[in-house]
Amino acid sequence: MAISLTYRFRETVVGPGPRDLGIVVLLADVVGDDGAVIPAGTEGTIVAMHDESETCIVEFSEPEGTLATVAFREMEVVWRG
Repeated sequence: MAISLTYRFRETVVGPGPRDLGIVVLLADVVGDDGAVIPAGTEGTIVAMHDESETCIVEFSEPEGTLATVAFREMEVVWRG
């Protein structure tokens, strides 16, 4: 009796969208987790992606160290980390 094993290789393909450590520019004003308003045009770095929704956590240098949860539609990727 021969046992046949089939292995399925799943290749992970990175799409064109945002990903961790990518640089983004805001397309709209957003409110940071600390309540600070971050204006459109501000650059930030993606520090965490949310798999279950189209949002991510972005860190901004102004105001220093501000974090904000940003929807993909509110930002444009300028560099994919």
